[in-house]
Amino acid sequence: MTRNVIECAARSLAAGILLAGSLWAQTAKETSAAPALPLDIPTNADRYSVLLMGNLAGQQAVWTGPDGAVHMFYQFNDRGRGPKTTSILTLDGNGVPVRETVNGNDYLKSPVSEDYSLKGSSASWKNTSEQGEKTLSGPALYVSINGAPAEIGTLVHAALANGGKIALLPEGEARVERAAERDLEISGKKKHVVMYAVTGLDFSPTDVWLEDHDKFFAFVNPWATIILAGWETATSSLQTAQDQVTEARSAELAAKLAHHMPNGIVFTHANVFDAESAKILKDQNVVVSGNRIRSVGPGAVDAAGAELIDASGKTLLPGLWDMHAHVGDNDGLLNLAAGVTTVRDLANDTDSLLARRKRIEDGKEIGTRILIAGIIDGRGPFQGPTKVLVSTEPEARAAVDNYAKLGYVQIKIYSSVKPELVPAIIDEAHKKGLRVSGHIPAEMTAAQCVKLGFDEIQHANFLMLNFTPDVKNTNTPTRFTEVAKGGADLDLNSADVQSFVKLLQERHTTLDPTLSIFEDMFLTRAGEIPRGFQPIAKRLPPQVRRGLMSSGLTPPPGMDEQYKKSYAKMVELVGMMYRAGIPIEDGTDSLAGFSYHRELELDVAAGIPPEKVLQNATLNSARIMKLDRDLGSVAAGKLADLTLVDGDPTSSISDIRKTAVVVKDGVLYRPAELYSALGGGFNAGSGSSLEKVGYRTRLRSGGSVSRGAWTSKSGHGPGFSA
Repeated sequence: MTRNVIECAARSLAAGILLAGSLWAQTAKETSAAPALPLDIPTNADRYSVLLMGNLAGQQAVWTGPDGAVHMFYQFNDRGRGPKTTSILTLDGNGVPVRETVNGNDYLKSPVSEDYSLKGSSASWKNTSEQGEKTLSGPALYVSINGAPAEIGTLVHAALANGGKIALLPEGEARVERAAERDLEISGKKKHVVMYAVTGLDFSPTDVWLEDHDKFFAFVNPWATIILAGWETATSSLQTAQDQVTEARSAELAAKLAHHMPNGIVFTHANVFDAESAKILKDQNVVVSGNRIRSVGPGAVDAAGAELIDASGKTLLPGLWDMHAHVGDNDGLLNLAAGVTTVRDLANDTDSLLARRKRIEDGKEIGTRILIAGIIDGRGPFQGPTKVLVSTEPEARAAVDNYAKLGYVQIKIYSSVKPELVPAIIDEAHKKGLRVSGHIPAEMTAAQCVKLGFDEIQHANFLMLNFTPDVKNTNTPTRFTEVAKGGADLDLNSADVQSFVKLLQERHTTLDPTLSIFEDMFLTRAGEIPRGFQPIAKRLPPQVRRGLMSSGLTPPPGMDEQYKKSYAKMVELVGMMYRAGIPIEDGTDSLAGFSYHRELELDVAAGIPPEKVLQNATLNSARIMKLDRDLGSVAAGKLADLTLVDGDPTSSISDIRKTAVVVKDGVLYRPAELYSALGGGFNAGSGSSLEKVGYRTRLRSGGSVSRGAWTSKSGHGPGFSA
């Protein structure tokens, strides 16, 4: 029961375009990057397809060996990343594992070795992240870190046999409910499948489809799916049924947790962060009427009938902006609880994202404002998980045109786009009034992309790769490993670096460095909690917390310190860019909310003053997206997007973690309520903030709640991380 791939993939593989129409059919021509299934897999094995945005990317195979043990093989390819594991499970007479081994590699190609054993009432386990043992007093089931998706069938089976719940090892509890069912028929073959909702593995229920005898059938998601081979065309039917359940959950939460105040909201005695001047205005009263800010000032106000909030000793900020998101099921609650009221989605499934945004606007789902960028990639073995894949200029221009018609505000060029198509994409986007940003395509440099018209560059690793011209294949994992190995040696005072800085200044290029994901990737080792999660890890659901301890990149022997120094140089580079006047955006590309707080802390570690970090996170973001007329500052007449913080983040940026009250579009949210709704025993703690302990400054990855196979909708395994 791994915590590493499908729903984790689903959370982050945000970029498919599942639209009707000739363009989408044309661009979805499949160039399979799927690895071949090993020849020694028995012919009688049950085989499953792993689909990333509808494209075959890997397989799962399940069979019973001569000794009665269940064997599972699992692999997929995501731009050169992806797991490859073999699991062997020995089951007792009730179908519960009493022994399990998992071997192979994880998503980032680090070695995997996992062993679990149950002898009598004594359970023991060891993997690359943890080792422990426990004497059991009742039924319990070990949740593997790196096993195959099909393992979840054993969990459901064990829970159903135990009244619908089962203790989890090392800790936690899972509850299982029957949520939906479907009768399927393909080519005369029929199956009856049941959807079970499993609570206790993630912030929200994990939905899985099983057939008779609790046998795994499918995980489905618009971004990533694993399904019994031959039944791929049933995905849409399962997705429809699943959506009905999840949307009903969302509507119930929205009705309960979104507080509409018909007589308005009044914040009294607030220290208001003036985003224009990046200074604090002390002892201000702020009146919200409808979805607008009516007044801001020190004078007395008429608060009759309004929701009165005493903000003494607290800081009232504009709602925060996450400029690099891939919106998933839990993100609305996580972001709003963290004070983030606007996100820019930089790659997602179009149909599902537009539908989600409509539900949010209609009050049927809790969520932020969402600005949408459309991703375009090229076909090939390292293509991103998207259906918008272009090989010719007409295809490229048509893709841009369709995004523009859908109301997208930006185009994101991805790593496998042919260099000769980049000018056409930029030209068409700018004609349509769209911003252009992206990764640096293979065979190109950041400087070349800026000269062609990139308005913005995603990810600090691509900035550093500008000075390693020998690294051509920026669409492969070398875009991480080469920076980790050699980044420490970059001379920021060199002529090449200073010339690049001047180019960025001249072209008014903005940067989206996503420092927190590289902190995790370069610095986190197996068994460690990423630095950005250390302040709050104890309050997370147990299985979410476990998933945090997966390793980032595994340094080659003798390179551990070099990786750390390379990350420090990356942070230093971002600070230098800021001091040179290059606009710095704050985006996460990782777990919503918590990673955003860490991103702001890392900006300060880079040498950006806290008040300027907050200005970047609010008004400057609104200006970049040309929405500062209505958003970005606490000012009369603007839309009421506000974050009340229990502390002063202009003095200590980590106070940004202490959200007390959040208002989005005039609707009030209480972070403690939002966090408490996030499943599996999540404890929001006392008071209004999630956690009030200090944080250890240390310079989070391709970041993840988990990099495993089937649980985390909020993690960040395979996907558009860096």
